[in-house]
Amino acid sequence: MAIRRRDGIRCPVDLFLLIIVVILTTIGVVMVASASSDISNRMYGSPFYLLAKHMVFVAVGLGIACSTLLVPIRFWQEMDWLLLTVTFALLLVVLIPGIGREVNGSIRWISLGSFSIQSSEFVKLFIIIYVSAYLVRTKEQLLNQWLGVAKPIVLLAAVVVLLLMEPDFGAVVVITVSVLGLIFLAGVPLHQFLPVITLSSLTVSCIAIWQPYRLQRLITFADPWEHQYTSGYQLTQALIAFGRGEWFGLGLGNSIQKLFFLPEAHTDFLFSILAEELGAVGAIVVIALFVCLICRALWIGKRAHENGEEFTGLLAYGIALLLSSQIIINIGVNLGLLPTKGLTLPFISYGGNSLVVCSILIAILLRIDYENRNEALHKGSIH
Repeated sequence: MAIRRRDGIRCPVDLFLLIIVVILTTIGVVMVASASSDISNRMYGSPFYLLAKHMVFVAVGLGIACSTLLVPIRFWQEMDWLLLTVTFALLLVVLIPGIGREVNGSIRWISLGSFSIQSSEFVKLFIIIYVSAYLVRTKEQLLNQWLGVAKPIVLLAAVVVLLLMEPDFGAVVVITVSVLGLIFLAGVPLHQFLPVITLSSLTVSCIAIWQPYRLQRLITFADPWEHQYTSGYQLTQALIAFGRGEWFGLGLGNSIQKLFFLPEAHTDFLFSILAEELGAVGAIVVIALFVCLICRALWIGKRAHENGEEFTGLLAYGIALLLSSQIIINIGVNLGLLPTKGLTLPFISYGGNSLVVCSILIAILLRIDYENRNEALHKGSIH
């Protein structure tokens, strides 16, 4: 089924959005190949092992995205309660000894034989869908009663508590920002929203300094060079990568920091390697692509609202918030503008769960745009 544009060309999807995602994913494949070759050779005996796994993730993400594209948006709205149930099931199951797998001190993965599910990645998606449906379903109560705002905040608090038990503070920040942003965009009066945002900000700040290791990260963030051989090692090595890259970089594959100097070079800190090899110009191009991606998602949401589709509009806004918050945090960490957090860069970093979930998010955006244009053509034919 395709939409016929006025010029007669059949175009079933938003080509602008699709091209941006394809370019970002291609850049990700190239950079993962470069950044992972040495560690892959040392750990697995082949410089292409991690690249091969990443390519499998890309293929799986593409397959799931194509399947998601066929699902009507109404389906997600009708399944919101089931998705909420799955959300809490994932958050609880991962904490069960013997099922949850611990990596680097955090229990975030549910082991399924040869691969693992990172529960928080899918929780981000499911929460955004549920909250979008809730905000539409209870709009009158939301705009006129405190109870309407209190319910999603209580839900958010429950999710945050379970995420902190893993712990996964990065996911807490991303989900909190996205949910609060959706509540604001739903039109909640400022006299109700301001106390909520104030309380949430204070809570997140308290959580950030509650555990000694999180407090140490903040201390390190304030002056990483003071701790460059201890807690500040990762950040200072990332900053060195940016310094080496200068404007035009050392050339693809010529990074020095990836040679066991910068930990997590192919995952959380891949943007630093990109800046080292492609320079500030390459980094700016990637940031510009992300800006175009987020702006397109917001535009799709705006069109949905103009067509009277409140759920699809909020869902598109939620996807934009989800992606933008993760992009800002990852790049901010790489640049030393934010404390270190374990968040991947969407479409760029190595990581199967992140890539699959991001593929689903984009497929949903493409489906929203498809239905937007179908609705516009339908209204045009009526008139």
